[in-house]
Amino acid sequence: MSDVSTYTDETVAPVADGLPGAACGASSAAGSLPAVSGERLNEQELRAWQAFLRTHRTVTGTLDAELTREERLPLGSYELLLVLSGAPNHAMRMCDVAGETSLSRSGATRLVDRLVAEGLVERLTCESDGRGVYAVLTDAGMARLREASRTHLRGVRRHFTQRLSGKELAELSRLMEKLASA
Repeated sequence: MSDVSTYTDETVAPVADGLPGAACGASSAAGSLPAVSGERLNEQELRAWQAFLRTHRTVTGTLDAELTREERLPLGSYELLLVLSGAPNHAMRMCDVAGETSLSRSGATRLVDRLVAEGLVERLTCESDGRGVYAVLTDAGMARLREASRTHLRGVRRHFTQRLSGKELAELSRLMEKLASA
């Protein structure tokens, strides 16, 4: 990899700011972004950040493709069903669904709408607060989750856990928990 000092401001500044565009070498749109205050990422920081993004994109993309192909259930749908399965009474207020998944609020609403249409989730109005709405996992949703879990767990092992030793997994867990608690 080239020394970071050889990158132009247009290619490094967005990466240093955590924006994805420059990681792909896109400089035209990146050049119009405001300058980043402070130091740029050094080569070690840049390589670690890009490796994290690339690994996340690759593993989740592969898991999504396998679930979609084999189970006709995208990874986002699987994640939402899994979150609901672990919630008390398999129900969660809609305002909390996005926070417990990797979805935006509008994305969570659209996904719940699709899962309702498939009979995997239902919406129930909160009895104590007429404005509140719950997303509730149906029996069909639980059955679909159980079926898809074989494919998902096989993929997690094949594309993630089996590629690392037990010691590496423990260290990775420790590091990711450290980052998540920040």
